Amino acid sequence: MENKELQKNLGMAAALSTVVGMVIGGGVFFKPQAVYSATGGAPGLGILAWVLAGIMTITAGLTAAEVSAAIPKTGGMMTYISEIYGKKLGFLTGWMQTVLFFPATIAALAVIFAEQATGLMGNPALKLPLAVGIILLVAALNTLGSKTGGAIQTVSTVCKLIPLVLIMVFGFIKGSGQNEIITPLVGEGISIGGVLGQLLIAVLFAYDGWINVGALAGEMKNPGKDLPKAIVGGLSLVMAVYLIINLAYLWVAPAHELASVAAPAALVAEKIFGQVGGKIITVGILISVFGALNGYILTGPRIAYTLASQKTLPGHNFLSKLNNAQSPANATIAMAILSALYALSGQFNLLTDLSIFAIWIFYVLTFIGVIKLRKDQPNLHRPYKVPLYPVIPMIAILSGLFVIVNQLFLAGMQTTMISVGGLVITAIGLPVYNYMSKKNGLETKSNKVA
Repeated sequence: MENKELQKNLGMAAALSTVVGMVIGGGVFFKPQAVYSATGGAPGLGILAWVLAGIMTITAGLTAAEVSAAIPKTGGMMTYISEIYGKKLGFLTGWMQTVLFFPATIAALAVIFAEQATGLMGNPALKLPLAVGIILLVAALNTLGSKTGGAIQTVSTVCKLIPLVLIMVFGFIKGSGQNEIITPLVGEGISIGGVLGQLLIAVLFAYDGWINVGALAGEMKNPGKDLPKAIVGGLSLVMAVYLIINLAYLWVAPAHELASVAAPAALVAEKIFGQVGGKIITVGILISVFGALNGYILTGPRIAYTLASQKTLPGHNFLSKLNNAQSPANATIAMAILSALYALSGQFNLLTDLSIFAIWIFYVLTFIGVIKLRKDQPNLHRPYKVPLYPVIPMIAILSGLFVIVNQLFLAGMQTTMISVGGLVITAIGLPVYNYMSKKNGLETKSNKVA
């Protein structure tokens, strides 16, 4: 359902910066610790994981961009799946994003922001209050309208690249370059097959966020042309940055040392620039996480708003209202409150694992949807077509299935329980949809692309 009141005022710069801004957040600074811990302090498989996850993500972006361009409507992935598979599965996608993926990711970013900020201030007791406070602050700023949120995204994206560039340049200039980078692949007693899935899960969080710019399609000036460029161009830039900065990390500090600290980037900066440099990079980390947080709060409420506009979400009369700035302010505040509740857990890795597993189930459905649309509607207008079809979509599908199977069965009991929890929360959406459809007399038949 396309709401005609949303203003089309977002251009290519805002879309591209949203992709880069939402992807480059906490992962590039914090996940190297998890990566090199899993490899037993060995660098080789860790570097390979950044490359493999980048290729997986680019094939995913190339594939999903075809659907984004063919169905340029507000709601992003939820709308794509609804158009391809029917309203019920589309609702389930939006439900998962509204109650699980976006709130958990926003909360995780807020927790890691607060952890770094309180460490800088020397007052760890303020971690949870600050995490809640930053969520509410960014949400309040985004009620001023999508143009304001897009401007914040553009500025924060430019600012966050500065410390990354400094580390990449001066890391190679001042680093010894004597640390191992390619070998050994893993430490003694560690199986490559046993940890590869764990590494990819960690790194894929660092790459996640790219598809959510599709939620802004209804507010973009030229989505058919600009959306695929924003997704593919943004991901290519991100992959290059991730690979180069991880090489710079290892140029300065060995992998086993990066595995021992929570913020490897700050450690490397301190080695390059001294204590003051470490603090400056910590400020850069805060800007980076702030930008990612803003990106999720900018896009996430559009999902809840679209569901509410369709009268399938409880409280739809409240959540479907736009304020004077034509922004879904009520949906934004509601999602901020739910995110704040998640943030009270204070668990960064738990929240990221929960959100990544849930979202990849629907990523795979989106990739399969490209093939289904080609078969069911060959004459559908496609401003962009995925290259090397069907090879690239199949790579994306198989990559996604690997992520799902790994999380459910191969990554340990704790990860399995987190994944099952995500499935349960998502499945609750089915009775909710059935109740709301019956209550409001909504049609349940599929709503195919015209």
